Amino acid sequence: MASSEQEPMQINWQALTIGVLLALGVAAYMGYGYFRKLVLPNVPDKLAEEFLYIPTGTDYQGLVDTLVNHHFILNREDFEWVARKMSFDKRPVRSGRFKIQPGWTNRQLITHLRAGKQAPVKLILTDERYIKDIARKAARYIEPDKQWLLDFLSSPDSLRPFGLTPENVLTIFIPNTYEVYWNYTPADLVRRMIKEKKRFWSKNHRLEKAKALGMTPDEVYTLASIVERETNYNPEKPTIASVYLNRLRKGIKLQADPTCVFASGDYHATRVTKYHLSFKSPYNTYLHEGLPPGPISMASAASIDAVLNPDTTDYIFFCARPDNTGRHAFARTLRGHNVNVKRFRQYMAQREIERALAQAAKTDSIRQMAN
Repeated sequence: MASSEQEPMQINWQALTIGVLLALGVAAYMGYGYFRKLVLPNVPDKLAEEFLYIPTGTDYQGLVDTLVNHHFILNREDFEWVARKMSFDKRPVRSGRFKIQPGWTNRQLITHLRAGKQAPVKLILTDERYIKDIARKAARYIEPDKQWLLDFLSSPDSLRPFGLTPENVLTIFIPNTYEVYWNYTPADLVRRMIKEKKRFWSKNHRLEKAKALGMTPDEVYTLASIVERETNYNPEKPTIASVYLNRLRKGIKLQADPTCVFASGDYHATRVTKYHLSFKSPYNTYLHEGLPPGPISMASAASIDAVLNPDTTDYIFFCARPDNTGRHAFARTLRGHNVNVKRFRQYMAQREIERALAQAAKTDSIRQMAN
């Protein structure tokens, strides 16, 4: 008769040990995977590029491609895993220019990009003349290209909501260095420049001084743009401004040479000729009284303040001095002005003679060397 008692189950300790070790190995591998993805750096310690540029309209996959192609991340799969866990792949991508720190983890990188913490760029505006020059300069610093900016800044329909026209849009641009964001649209740029214009005019009693002259800020800017093109010598600008203000008060045409040059677009001319003086344009102040319809270039703060704080003079005329300083001789009467003009012409004629003699001497020297 068989026994009803069962024999004790034999434990295969070797198999159990192997199983436990395998389970621990898998857990360790998975744990390390989580640790690597969440804690270890995925941004290289050394970056070929300091800033990440994300164009407007970029989607999530486009962003990841950019991160990989520009070597901002070491492991794409790790980044995308964390992105899914943080639901970053489901959110709209923020455009802009972002400073990336070497050694960041995936979490740090995603948090930074999701917050949209852009690094500003410095927009440097100096002495640009035309709107097309400003568009070309600005396009170096922000995302919109030159043509997009130019079309916007030249369009009455685009400018109308801002209370601007193609004739006066230059008045919002004052030479300076501005911190802006790379993904500015043309409208963003205009809004920012209007804000800067208001800040500029709110200082140093500029609005009150313009009112005392019987001029609007835009009119002051327009006259300042003429002063800007007359001289680079800042100490002389208040005197030149006084000449033009005296002419405006007396109802005399401004007869400003820079307006003729602007009207004709002939900026390479070495001197103003009858062609320039008779060029038909509302900007030609030899043909039309008063200020031109708008600025003929950007005007610096020095030129604007020269108009707002002119010298007290009764000068009506000025011309270049008979020297090489770039400064001017001023006169109260036409007779005095004609004397100054004669002196300058004699000086220029003498320079031409000296230049011709120097060229002849150089030619003779070359011939003697050849012989």
